Amino acid sequence: MPKYTETDLILNPDGSVYHINLLPKHIADVVIAVGDPGRVFKVSQHFDEIEFEMNKREFITHVGTYKGKRLTVISTGIGTDNIEIVMTELDALVNIDLKTREPKARKKKLKIIRIGTSGAIQEDIPLGAHLVTDYAVGLDNLLNFYELTSTDLENAIADDIQKKVKLPFKPYVVQGSATLLNEIGYDMISGNTITAPGFYAPQGRRVRAAIRFPDLLKELNYYHNKSSDFWLTNFEMETASYYALGRLLGHEMLSVNAIIANRIKTKFSKDPEKAVDSLIKKVLERI
Repeated sequence: MPKYTETDLILNPDGSVYHINLLPKHIADVVIAVGDPGRVFKVSQHFDEIEFEMNKREFITHVGTYKGKRLTVISTGIGTDNIEIVMTELDALVNIDLKTREPKARKKKLKIIRIGTSGAIQEDIPLGAHLVTDYAVGLDNLLNFYELTSTDLENAIADDIQKKVKLPFKPYVVQGSATLLNEIGYDMISGNTITAPGFYAPQGRRVRAAIRFPDLLKELNYYHNKSSDFWLTNFEMETASYYALGRLLGHEMLSVNAIIANRIKTKFSKDPEKAVDSLIKKVLERI
């Protein structure tokens, strides 16, 4: 079995993994991931008790129980680069013996649920709605550095999006956990989420700097793959990397989104926290 070097898998002096500063005992079977560090408390305030807290950079972790079920909630910050760090280190904590630096013979499958905010790109998706991501479309380049196995449908959709949206690169398309979608998102709007590598130009926003793809939002809004009836529904900045790394590492991964903007109507929610808080409560009741 491979042995991971001190520079491939960096550990802190207390034996915790480098960035998120956690030990194996801090990882529950179910992990809730949020982008905003301030949202960790919005989840853990519902816990029966909190047994552990860790603050390290943007990575804040609370471990506790909700109605007797042990949960870990962790913040990731924004972007797919952060998701790579969090997913890799969570996996290392449960699937690598940190003392010998060798992979464990028996692999553990975590259930990881992202609770995030998102902007709709279809006019009929209302502000305040809860949307569960079926497929995610990555416009970032993270997966160019990994060997991701895609299905024929995922490859076909990726090729079709590149052609019809006129992208100079091929996106990657990944489906999330059907099991978790049925358990948690069964009554939410089911959508296909675009993960962008930025908030402004990569999501078709123009402020002061000149942008290369001024029609990006319109092209993504109009996109439709007729053979699979595949539409694109919303923008955010993490889901595709979660789904891809979940597949690569063998974990169940689901992203649920509070819709706080509608890009087609150019409307932003007057009370975004209400939508987020109700989504948090919904997820906690269903995990």
